[in-house]
Amino acid sequence: MDIYPLLSTEEKTKINKDVKILINPTGHFVSGGFSADTGLTGRKIMVDTYGGIIPHGGGCFSGKDATKVDRSGAYMARYVAKNLVASGYGQEVLVSVAYAIGMAEPLMIEAFNEKGEDLSEIVRQNYDFKPLAIIERLGLRKPIYRQTATYGHFGKANLPWEKIN
Repeated sequence: MDIYPLLSTEEKTKINKDVKILINPTGHFVSGGFSADTGLTGRKIMVDTYGGIIPHGGGCFSGKDATKVDRSGAYMARYVAKNLVASGYGQEVLVSVAYAIGMAEPLMIEAFNEKGEDLSEIVRQNYDFKPLAIIERLGLRKPIYRQTATYGHFGKANLPWEKIN
């Protein structure tokens, strides 16, 4: 079955060379579905972050430890964006990161300012988005999370992802 019927042979060859399709990259799948992805945090991710102003994927932060990139990756993206703004790369910066389960290296890191200027390479060269590197850089094993129990996870100056370095 040809899944790209409108593409030329040359275009299909390029896609086949450049595209990686990951199916269960961790190689180990123990349980799934409702029984594996349940729990109660009592909070919604958009309320805990930017109130719908910024696109966000993944689950709620609360109840997850720092090894879960839903939480640590979002904290790192916030940290990097704030530091890029402080360094004069824009008035607003959006940092996006995507991970695959079982892979430490992110599949994608992108950053753009409000003018649409691509800052992605600057981010890739200066910041490590692997989970352990994030945990170490932001000190996410310390007992700091009580502060996030009310009024969200961002905008509180004493949290490590809010620091300007």
